[in-house]
Amino acid sequence: MRSPLSRRSPLKLLGTLWRIVVGIKDLLVLLLLAIFFIALSAALSSGKVARVPDGGALVIALDGAIVDQASETTPFNAASGNVPAEVQTRDLVRAIDAAAADKRIKALVLELDGFMGAGQANIETVVAALERFRKTGKPIHAWATAYTDDSWLLAAPATRIWANSLGGVIITGPGGSNLYFARALDKLNIDVNVFRVGTYKSFVEPYTRASASPEAKAADQALVNSLWQSWLAEARRLRPKADIPAYIAQLPQRLGRFGGDGARAAQDAGLVDQLGSRDDFDAAMIKLVGEDELADWGHFAGVSLDDYLNAIGGQAKSKGDAVGVVYVTGNIVDGEAPRGTAGSATIRAALEEALEKEPDIKALVVRVDSGGGSVTASEEIRAALLAAKADGLPVVASFGPVAASGGYWVGTAADEIYAQPSTITGSIGVFAILPSFPRALNEIGINADGVKTTPYSGEPDVVAGLSPEVRQVLQMGVEDIYRRFLGVVSTARKLPVAEVDRIAQGRVWAGAEAQKLKLVDKFGTLDAAVKAAAAKAGIKGEPRVIVIEKPVPEWQKALESFGKAEADEQAQARDPWARLMQASRLRMAAAVADLGTMASGRSATMQAACVECAVAGSPRPAAQAKAEHWLARLIGAQH
Repeated sequence: MRSPLSRRSPLKLLGTLWRIVVGIKDLLVLLLLAIFFIALSAALSSGKVARVPDGGALVIALDGAIVDQASETTPFNAASGNVPAEVQTRDLVRAIDAAAADKRIKALVLELDGFMGAGQANIETVVAALERFRKTGKPIHAWATAYTDDSWLLAAPATRIWANSLGGVIITGPGGSNLYFARALDKLNIDVNVFRVGTYKSFVEPYTRASASPEAKAADQALVNSLWQSWLAEARRLRPKADIPAYIAQLPQRLGRFGGDGARAAQDAGLVDQLGSRDDFDAAMIKLVGEDELADWGHFAGVSLDDYLNAIGGQAKSKGDAVGVVYVTGNIVDGEAPRGTAGSATIRAALEEALEKEPDIKALVVRVDSGGGSVTASEEIRAALLAAKADGLPVVASFGPVAASGGYWVGTAADEIYAQPSTITGSIGVFAILPSFPRALNEIGINADGVKTTPYSGEPDVVAGLSPEVRQVLQMGVEDIYRRFLGVVSTARKLPVAEVDRIAQGRVWAGAEAQKLKLVDKFGTLDAAVKAAAAKAGIKGEPRVIVIEKPVPEWQKALESFGKAEADEQAQARDPWARLMQASRLRMAAAVADLGTMASGRSATMQAACVECAVAGSPRPAAQAKAEHWLARLIGAQH
């Protein structure tokens, strides 16, 4: 006879299944409602031009990171408000330059309380636009509770830098700790099979060592020293009275002079001009541009960045010879990929479509902000650019904050390479990583056995481990790709292969050194590269610029706008040490995201990627957000 409990078990199971079905139904209903209201909002706002108050301020509230290309979102992320907070450099520059010539705009306000940072090269590009704005005689006011390296440098061109009296300025310089997972992987009984070429190809070291090798540490120290000197040079140029090295060296004494008051110490050192509450700043802006109804930024008359971009519309010129700008941003991967990741098939298709539909494109600029990735994907993008060159189009490369490994591989297609002193480039080296799990499986009583017809049957065998033959073949493959990489660079840069090998070996260089080594040609922003490409194509006057990237449907723009509005409401760190902690956490999350890539097996393909670039390259909010859950799982596995 069955017990009452056993008779009730099927009912319990049915009840559980029913609750799951109802939960899925409720989730789908919520998603459909969110999409409906987003679409309704987009329909109501379509054709509606934002109001630009006469005599008001352009308010740039940077709630997020500055990037070359914003990451794509999904309906689920938009509905949950989980949208990476990213602002594109090109949008910032376009708005600032338009506002400089716009008689309705009387001033510019930088609201930096929620700023998450940017690659130094992109900060310098925005700073140049702010300087052009200020030359018109219009004032710039920057506000933040507290400033760190990126936010202070971005605020440096301001007529007046404001700080909350409870805040301050903490300048740390580039550098910091990386995560090394070798001991954790050993505890988990995970074997990491590494194949690499390059003395300095330290991407693999976090998975094979408990600390950096002396060679990698020396190279990394030289890199951050060069980046720091570039940062200090820009700071001295913008704020010559602010002695940053002295401020850092004497920070405890300076704080002691003011009883620990960081804001007053920063003001005394000339790093900020005015201390006051948010209400004090609001009152000063009302006096400058007039009062208006309450907005997100205060009671003063102004227009937000998004609304202003909507008001000024797209390109001023719709006809005439043009320069096409191809964006290669984020990890370089094979096949299709969303914006913010450089999918080789996506970029190739966008380029081919643009050249077919836009006969006015007479030259190309490839804008690279990438630490690299898949070798085959990098070559596919390079081949597409070379095909355009074969059709008579000049190609110029513009290196942003990072153009290393696979990013540099792509750049070799160009006739000329522009970078900035703070650009992180080089890292000419190749590796492959394959995790295998025989020890982990054996620990729980699972063994692997089987039959083969050749030494390569069932390989790479992540269950039983890689055979000696496969190890040999993979290492030979990595060495072959490295030789090809050297050949590509040698031909493109007109350097002997032996010289390329000497400066390669996976070593990362700052732009200042890269120019001396002939890895790049000239210093300049994206705008300088566009002008150079136009000159090579014989285009007279100011060239029209056509952005070549995966198109964004209007419904998706509405999704991203909706999700961004939700995300902007999330709490941001305000005091200087909390901001530094937030930045440190995000760097750690980026490292964990790279570990997740390794664990997934995607790095089993030949990789030309740069881990050092995460130290001082462009922020990666999307990757960092995804890594938070992965990190929690990793830590949980240790207990």
